[in-house]
Amino acid sequence: TNCLTTAWRLFKSLSEEQQRYERQLIFEHPAFAKLCQQLLRDSRKMTRGDLVFSLHATVNLGVPQNTLLVQTLLRVCQEKLNQLDNRCVSVLATTLSGMNKDKNVSALQAGLQLLVEQRISSIRDIFILQNLMKCMGKDAPVFLKKKLEMAVLKEIDHLTFPNALRVFFALVAMNYCSYPILNVCSKKIQENVHDASLRQLILILEACHTLQYRNMKLFSALADYVNSTACLWDKRQIVLFLSACETLGFQPSELMEIFAEKVTEDPEFLNLKNLLIVLRAYSRLNYVPRVQKHLFFETLHSCLNNCLPQISDTELLKAVYSLCILGHLPHQALDELLRKDSRNELILSDDLYKEQKEMMLRCVKTCMELDSPSFTKPAFVLTENLSSLVSLNLRKAQEALIELLGDENMFMQNVQLPYKYHIDFEIRMDSDRKKVLPITATDDHPDSSVQRLALLFVPLSAFCMGTMHPQGKLAMKKRHLNKLGYHVILIQNKKFQEMTKEDAVEFLKGTIYSEDAFSLSEATVQDNN
Repeated sequence: TNCLTTAWRLFKSLSEEQQRYERQLIFEHPAFAKLCQQLLRDSRKMTRGDLVFSLHATVNLGVPQNTLLVQTLLRVCQEKLNQLDNRCVSVLATTLSGMNKDKNVSALQAGLQLLVEQRISSIRDIFILQNLMKCMGKDAPVFLKKKLEMAVLKEIDHLTFPNALRVFFALVAMNYCSYPILNVCSKKIQENVHDASLRQLILILEACHTLQYRNMKLFSALADYVNSTACLWDKRQIVLFLSACETLGFQPSELMEIFAEKVTEDPEFLNLKNLLIVLRAYSRLNYVPRVQKHLFFETLHSCLNNCLPQISDTELLKAVYSLCILGHLPHQALDELLRKDSRNELILSDDLYKEQKEMMLRCVKTCMELDSPSFTKPAFVLTENLSSLVSLNLRKAQEALIELLGDENMFMQNVQLPYKYHIDFEIRMDSDRKKVLPITATDDHPDSSVQRLALLFVPLSAFCMGTMHPQGKLAMKKRHLNKLGYHVILIQNKKFQEMTKEDAVEFLKGTIYSEDAFSLSEATVQDNN
């Protein structure tokens, strides 16, 4: 056992290429065959610790699972399962989690699961508990996950920072979102964030995404730490951190501002892969640098132009789409994209992502028209009232508007505009924004002094996490509706649905008749553009 475990400890510290070479040397060494024969012969006489650690080392050194040696060790572990102490149970669980399913592995896993269930109340070691959580995995029954959760919560007061990280990642392996555990782990991580590597911070963000765990204090603490130590990190590492933030829909604005400066100062690190990640993060999170905005976009345009000779059609579409969402038209890349589209090279009939690509290309063409400096606001916008019926989640808004305005003729619902844009409700007001006008009267006499309001009831996911800052696609829609002559009011639908009927009417009254709603709407759109 000592020979095998020492060999494994030395072996696991090597690179993948070195491991392949060393594994061949080990397997070809005459003493290794004798060692395996002795292990096979003496397996039933071994102590429980030696047995479990021998199996662990043998499997991890790469001895094939279907050999007589590994299968014998598995069977002996089944026979001695009830004799194993908690540490041995933890090591055995780790070994089995890395093995392929077969008759002996499945039988041992089933027995181990029953044993853990029986013993779980007696296990006080957080390290062993988190390891069992990780090894039981997402296939463990819900009742066992709950028992493991309760066992961890009993020992949570003794949680160290390294164990907090382990427990955090163990919950991911188990695909189990325990808010009490996650909240305690998050607090411990925030207190010790300076002890974590950037790789660990990225893994934490990815774990939160997997578990759908939203903790603004945790995300802000991680972003603030990376921001304050940005000079210490490789720019490529920060790119990966921003990518993890983008996946969550969390906008680390200060870090994005500093990183934009780093991009303009030294864009050499922006290869095609990093460029696409940066474009996606800034466009989805709808972040435009406050300082050197034009230089930042010029730098991105230049990097994209340098990549044009080797860029694929899909990558080109994604890059142009990301810049267009931010209101910037990369002319050289656009010309190349349109050439490919005219030759029908961009979207093939059997493309798995055909619909997504068609949507992206449609957005690009819309941006080319509406975001062009030569575009002027039309005097009249052709609208179509799709249906008098509204979806269930807008029924409350419809009833509140009828009560507020007194008549269904005072607003339009389900409005379809050019460029495939859709408005939940449209309201028209006089130039002083004091009076709501009937829709039919303004239709008969189009007047430039009439103010058009577009009410959009949008889900929480359309905003950057924890804010009312619209994400890229919503910001683009808002910008384009403004170009078409609308004042856009964004309403978070979930919060609106939680209001009483009276509060909903008062909220809409304050929103529609407030001058701040108009000025805020215009300012936001201009800033985004």
